[in-house]
Amino acid sequence: MSQVKHLLESKGNTIFSIAPDAPVLEAIKRMAEYRVGALLVMHGERLVGVVSERDYARKVILQGRSSSQTAVSDIMTGEPLTVSPDTDVFDCMRLCTDSRIRHLPVVQANAVVGVISIGDLVKAVIDAQAEQIEHLQRYITS
Repeated sequence: MSQVKHLLESKGNTIFSIAPDAPVLEAIKRMAEYRVGALLVMHGERLVGVVSERDYARKVILQGRSSSQTAVSDIMTGEPLTVSPDTDVFDCMRLCTDSRIRHLPVVQANAVVGVISIGDLVKAVIDAQAEQIEHLQRYITS
C-alpha cells in the first residue's frame, strides 16, 4: 500500500489554515471558500490545533455561542494527531477510525507539509483494491 507522501504527490500539499485568535465565523467562511471540512490552526509556522465543521456544530451552534465573538482557539482540537510522509495509508485509516477524526496534518521535521482527510485515504484504498483486482483478472485470463 502507498504512503502519505504518495497521496500528497497526487493531491497536492496545499495547507488551509487560520490563526487561533481569529473568530470562528472567519474559519467557517474559509472552509466554505476552500470547500474543506477543517482548517489547521497555526501560530506562525507552528501547528497548534485543528478546527472542523464538527467543532463548530458541537461547540458553537449547540451551545448557543456567537461565531463572531468566539475565538477559534476556544473550539479547536488542540495538540492534534499527526503523521509523517512515510506513514502507511492503512495506518492512517486505523488512526482516523480509532480516534474518530477526519483530518490528519502531515508533519516532517517539525514543519507541516500537508493534510490528508479520511476521504483521501478511502480513495487511496479503493484505487489500490481496483488495481489489485485488475492484476488478478489478468492473471486468471492469461
